Amino acid sequence: MRHGGGPSPAPPAALDPGVVDRLQDNLLSWYAAHRRELPWRATTDPWAILVSEIMLQQTQVSRVLPKYSAFLDRFPTAARLAAAPLPDVLAVWLGLGYNNRAVRLKRCAEAATDGLPSDLEGLRALPGVGPYTARAVLIFAANADLAAVDANVRRVLTHELDLPHDLSPTALQSTAEAVLPHGRSRDWHNALMDYGSLVLTSQATGIVPLTRQSPFAGSHRQRRARLLRLLLEHGPQSWTGAAAALELSLRDCRKVAESLAADGLVVLHDDRVTLRS
Repeated sequence: MRHGGGPSPAPPAALDPGVVDRLQDNLLSWYAAHRRELPWRATTDPWAILVSEIMLQQTQVSRVLPKYSAFLDRFPTAARLAAAPLPDVLAVWLGLGYNNRAVRLKRCAEAATDGLPSDLEGLRALPGVGPYTARAVLIFAANADLAAVDANVRRVLTHELDLPHDLSPTALQSTAEAVLPHGRSRDWHNALMDYGSLVLTSQATGIVPLTRQSPFAGSHRQRRARLLRLLLEHGPQSWTGAAAALELSLRDCRKVAESLAADGLVVLHDDRVTLRS
C-alpha cells in the first residue's frame, strides 16, 4: 500500500486468466455452500431491489430485514410510494436511520410511477441514484453483465488479488469488470458481498473502508433522528418545546432542524417546526 500522494490511479497489470478462474471457482463454490437467504434475493422486481439497495446503504443487514418487509407491504410499487404523504413514508422508515434516504426513494418513485427504467442511463437519471445503485438494480433484477463495487466487493477483490489498498475507484472498477463471470453476475455479486461480510471482514483483512462512519451516540445524526421521531409521534413543535425535548439550546436545536429542512424532511416556521407533508 502506498502512503500519501492520493490514490493509485492506474489499474494493475493484466490479470492472469488462471488467477481469475480460481477466484471465480472458489468464490462461487463457497457461495453455493454458505449463501445467506435474504428476501431481496428472492425477487427480480426492480422496485423491490431498489428499495433494498437504498436501505442497505450504510446500514447493517440485520437492521434492514424487518424494515424491508414492512416497507414493501405498505409501498409495493413506485406508484404507491409516490402517492403517499411524506409523514406516512417516514413513519414506516423510522428506526432505520439516514431518513433522507426515504425522501430520495420517494422522489425516485415520483419520477418512475410507470416503472423503473431498464437501462443504466435511465436509472442514473432518477433522483439520488448513483452509479453503484443503478448497476446493482440491473445486476440483481436482470442478471446484467455489469460490475458494481461496494465496500465488501472492494475488500474481497483487494485482498484476493493483492491489489493496492488505495487503488483508485476507476482502476478498481476496471478490475471488477475484468473478473466478472459473464452470465452469472447476480450470483457473483452476492458471493462477493457474502464473503466480504462473513469471512473477509475489515478486522480480518485490515482493509478499512475509504470513509468511516462516526459513532451514532451523541452525534448530530442522533439529534436529527430524535427530532424527527418527536415530530412524527407528537406533531408540530414550538422551538422551545423541541429544544427542551432534545435537551439542547435553542441555537443547537435550530441547527438540527435546519439540516433536516435542507434534506426536505421538515419545514421551519417563525414559531415552530413541522414535518413536510
